[in-house]
Amino acid sequence: MQTQATSITVVLTQVALEGGGFQIRRAFPVAGLSYFDPILLIDEMGPVTYGPGEGIGAPDHPHRGFETVTYVLDGAMEHEDSHGHRGSLRPGDVQWMTAGAGVIHSEMPAKEIMEHGGRVHGFQIWVNLPQAQKLATPRYQEYASEQLPIVTGPGTWARVIAGELDGRRSPIETTVPTTMVHVKLDAGAHLALPIAAGSNAIVHTIDGSGRVQDTALSDHRVALIANAPATLELTADAGGFEALVLAGMPLNEPVARYGPFVMNTKAEIEQAFRDYQAGRFGEIARTN
Repeated sequence: MQTQATSITVVLTQVALEGGGFQIRRAFPVAGLSYFDPILLIDEMGPVTYGPGEGIGAPDHPHRGFETVTYVLDGAMEHEDSHGHRGSLRPGDVQWMTAGAGVIHSEMPAKEIMEHGGRVHGFQIWVNLPQAQKLATPRYQEYASEQLPIVTGPGTWARVIAGELDGRRSPIETTVPTTMVHVKLDAGAHLALPIAAGSNAIVHTIDGSGRVQDTALSDHRVALIANAPATLELTADAGGFEALVLAGMPLNEPVARYGPFVMNTKAEIEQAFRDYQAGRFGEIARTN
């Protein structure tokens, strides 16, 4: 039986504005690349340093049909949704929200950032849901940095946000089998990162430069690895290398998307709009 060969494409992230007007660097969706199954979107938020009163976030907005992942590197963000979930994310924390049938969500810089300013840096990722789970009951998972496993080796550091490394498993329960690891490599260090063979994998540079397999990566560049091997080989250049690594098995299902809704057909997108306009996603309860 013939197997499909691994292919690696390097893309340069593009600057865009999201939410209330905050700047992000986007690997996709962009012209010519709408998604990388099962990952629908990957945005690097910042890094940006706000002055007092300058903080910008994403006020109340709907989602249906996928999962949103927020991972904070610097600063602090506050979340709340129409199902009564709320929390605060600090450096190293992760929020994994299954929007499923529909949710109204708000993501804003924390009160101290809004009032006094400060540095904000992180990632927003959308993971597609399979057709059978598109209308699942919404679910919210939030874990602090100290609850996520850290695996170290000679010149290597890795935080396991989703999946497993060296027998250390993240507490995050993913709907689609997904690996998400934040790695830091000292100059010349090497890390062999196991993933499910046949996954679509992403290595998103955060800082420095290095290689995945034999492909060079540097600032603002992202490697898209189709039909990835069972082990990703990451090696740092002389200045060290920091990256976010994602991997997921492709769903191979039709994708219909419009703004915050991702379904399988145009008719399902139209139904999502009707449900949202009819108030079926609920609203965020606030006391002030």
